[in-house]
Amino acid sequence: MRTGEPLPSLGDVLVSLATGLWQWDTATELVTVDAEAARLLGLPARPTTLTENQARARMHPSDWHEITGVIPLAVARGTLAEVRIRVVDAEGRTVRVVRSRSKPAYDRERRAYELVGTLQEVIEPAPGTSSARSAITGDWRRSREAFLLDAGRALAEARSTAEVLRVAATLSMPGFSPDGLAVFGVEGDRLTIIGHHGYLPGDDGPFTQMPLTTDYPAAEVVRTGQAVYLSTPAEYRDRYPTTWPLAERFGRCSWAFLPLTLGGRTRGAWMAAFSDRVAFTPDERAVLTTVARMLAQALTRAGDAETQRELSEGLQRSMMPSLLPEIPGMGVAARYIPTGGGLQVGGDWYDMIPLPGGDSSTTAQGGRFALVIGDVQGHDVRAAGLMGQLRIALRAYAAEGHRPDAVLSRASRFLHGITHDEHMTDLRFATCLYAEADPATGRLEVARAGHPEPVIRLPDGTVVLRPTAGGLPLGVDPDGDYPTTRFTLEPGETMMLCTDGLIETGGHDMESGWRRIRTILEEFGAKEAERETGLEGLADALVQGVHGPSSHHTTGPLTDRREDDIAVLLLFRSGESWGLSSGPAATARTRVRSTLLSVAQDEPERIAEARQHLRELLHDWTPAEQVDSAVLLVSEMITNVLVHTDNDALLLAEIFGEHGRRRLRVQVTDGGDDLPHKRRPGELASSGRGLMLIEMLADAWGVEPRGEGKSIWFELHERPEGDEEDGVV
Repeated sequence: MRTGEPLPSLGDVLVSLATGLWQWDTATELVTVDAEAARLLGLPARPTTLTENQARARMHPSDWHEITGVIPLAVARGTLAEVRIRVVDAEGRTVRVVRSRSKPAYDRERRAYELVGTLQEVIEPAPGTSSARSAITGDWRRSREAFLLDAGRALAEARSTAEVLRVAATLSMPGFSPDGLAVFGVEGDRLTIIGHHGYLPGDDGPFTQMPLTTDYPAAEVVRTGQAVYLSTPAEYRDRYPTTWPLAERFGRCSWAFLPLTLGGRTRGAWMAAFSDRVAFTPDERAVLTTVARMLAQALTRAGDAETQRELSEGLQRSMMPSLLPEIPGMGVAARYIPTGGGLQVGGDWYDMIPLPGGDSSTTAQGGRFALVIGDVQGHDVRAAGLMGQLRIALRAYAAEGHRPDAVLSRASRFLHGITHDEHMTDLRFATCLYAEADPATGRLEVARAGHPEPVIRLPDGTVVLRPTAGGLPLGVDPDGDYPTTRFTLEPGETMMLCTDGLIETGGHDMESGWRRIRTILEEFGAKEAERETGLEGLADALVQGVHGPSSHHTTGPLTDRREDDIAVLLLFRSGESWGLSSGPAATARTRVRSTLLSVAQDEPERIAEARQHLRELLHDWTPAEQVDSAVLLVSEMITNVLVHTDNDALLLAEIFGEHGRRRLRVQVTDGGDDLPHKRRPGELASSGRGLMLIEMLADAWGVEPRGEGKSIWFELHERPEGDEEDGVV
C-alpha cells in the first residue's frame, strides 16, 4: 500500500497474519470465534459460537486449566493473559499449538469474566532439534507462580507419604504435566521405591533395591545430587544403555530425574516421565526444581509424622491398661482420646486396679477394685513419661493395701520428689481421682486431688454432680491431705469420671462444657438403638458429642487437631432398679431417685454442696417453691447437727412415686443421743427455729431414735402448679 491510501480493515490484517479472534463470556458459558480462529481450533473455517464444553474438547486438558488460572491473575494485575494451547483432535492427539493473547475483564454485577483475544499458530521446532518444545513468556510465568503457590499449599497440607504422592500425581504443571511419577528413597547403598503413580502394580520390581552404583538416572542423581533431564528416548538410550530396556517398555518420550534434597543432603530422587516430548527449557527446569524441593520437604514432614504416630501409638498402647474381666453386678467402660498436637500424647490416663485380697480373677468374682483417672500438666513427651511413672506408683501404693487418702498422699509426695529436685526447671503437677469400689454393696470410697468431681446418672436419666472432699493437685504439697468421701452407687446408677478435656474442648469453660455433657448423659437412651449399646454406647456418645467418632481406648492417626486429651471412665451398677412394681400401692413406695451425702464436723462448707446436690436431684420437681423449702430444711437440719453435736451428719434423700405425684423423703442421721425438742424462741433468739420451720413447711416429719444416734426426717408431696394446699408453701 502507498502512503496516504486508506488503512486496510482489521479483518484483512488478521487474515494476512493468520490470526483469529475469539470471545468468551463465562456468564453465558459461550465462546465465539471468527473463521480463522475456528480453523486454528480444527473446525470448519467459518464464524461460529461454541459452548464451553465444545471449546474445551478442542484443547489439551492441562492447557484449559492453565487458561482458567491465568485469567484471574491477569485481571488482578491489569495485564494481558497469554497462554499456549495445544489443539487436539477427537483422539486427543495434538494437531497444532496456538498462542492466545487476551485482555480479560471482570463484571462484578454479573460475577463473570469477559475477554476478547487472538489466536495465532506457534511453529514447533522439528524433532531432533535442540528444542522439542519451548515455553512462552508473559503470563505463562504468572500461571507458573499460581501453580507453585497451589502446589506448595497442597503439599504442605499432606499428612502422610501416601497423601504426598497423591498430591504430586494430581499436579497440573503449566504447559507440561507428567503422566508417570516415581519417588526413590535410599537405604544404605541401595535405591528403594517409596511410591509411584501412572504405573501398574509390580512395574517397580526391577527398580527396587537397585544398587547406587547402577548406571541408572535416579542412582546417578542420588550419587551426585545433580538433576538429569532426558528430552528424547534416543538421549536416554545413549546415556544409559544398560538400563534403557527397563524404561523403554513404558513408552514415555521425556524424563526428568531430580534430587530430593533437604538440609544439604540428598535423601532420594523424583522421576517425572512424559508421554509428550519436553524440551526442558530453563523455565520448565525451574518449575520442576521448585516442585522437587517442596516434594522433599513434604516427604520429610510426612515421614517424621508417621514415625511420631508409630511412637505415639506404641506409647499409648503400653500405657493404657485393659479393663478387668467382667465384674458381677457392675460394668465398666473407658475411652482415651489423645491430643492432635506433637506426638499425640499427653498426661491424661485412667486405670483399673484389683485391690489386695484378690487378683484380676477374684475381681471378676466380685472382689474390690480401684478406679483411677488423672491428668498430668502438659501435652508432651515429658507429661506422658510422668504419667507413666505416676500410674505405676499409684498401682504400687494400692497393692500395698493403703486407703484412698493414703494412696493419694503418697503419690503426691512421689510426684513432688521427681519434679522438684535442684536440677529440675520444668515443674509439673497432676490432678487425680481415686475411687475404691465394692461390687457386692456398691459402696464407693473416693479421694480427689484437684480433679473434676464424679457425676452420677440416676436410673431415670437425671444427672447430678456428686460432691466429694478434695485436696490440692498431686505434686504441689508433699504433705497434703486428701479426705475420703463415702457413698453408695445404687442399682441402675452410672458414675462418670473424666478429665477436663471432655468438658472444655471446643472453646467451652467448665460451666458451659458441663451443661453440654449433662445434656448428652440425660438424652442418651431415648432411642432404642442407643439402649441396646448400653455402657459402651454411652461412652461413645460422650466422645462423639465433643468432636466426632473415636475407637475404643485410643485412636489412630487424627485428622483434626485436638485441644486437649480426653479420658473417660464409666462405672454402672446393675441389678433390678426401683420403679418396676405395678399397682397404686406399689407406686406409692417405688423409689425413683436417691442420694447419700456425708458432712463432717470439720467440713461446714459442704452444707452448700448438699443444698446444690438436692436442687439437682429435684431439677424437675413442681412447684418450684417446694424445692426452695426442701433446700432450706436440709440446710437447717445439717447445721443443727454440726452446731449442737460432736458428730458428722449423713444426708439421705429419696424420691418415690410417679411424676406429678411424687413424694420426697429427706433424712439426716447423726451419732448423738440427744433428741431435738421444739422450742418457741424469742424475737432476738439466734437458734431454736429448726423444728418450727420443718413443722411449717413439711407435709410430714418426725424424729427416730436409733441404736446409736438418731434421725430426723421430713416429707414433701409433689403437686402440680395451682394444686397447692393451704398451709403448705
